[in-house]
Amino acid sequence: MAMSDDRVENRLFQNRYVVDVGRPHIEIRPHEVPSRELVAMTRVCPAGCYSQNEQGQVEITADGCMECGTCRVVCAKSGDIKWNYPRGGYGVLFKFG
Repeated sequence: MAMSDDRVENRLFQNRYVVDVGRPHIEIRPHEVPSRELVAMTRVCPAGCYSQNEQGQVEITADGCMECGTCRVVCAKSGDIKWNYPRGGYGVLFKFG
């Protein structure tokens, strides 16, 4: 029996994204020093959209966002992000099966 490769990375690769160039649906509020919640997003975002730059600030590349809402929950109290649903026709297109 052949073993299937069910790693999450392979599953995520099957999804497609329609990027709304110049209109990201998530924005990080400007910060000098990132909050604990923003730093946590560099580890807990399932799509790996958050990273820390060389200056220690947290940045987002929303192009691969799965719109799962993890960042909305983690950053709700701190108000570090501004999150909106993508405009119609843009965002993640899930591949099932």
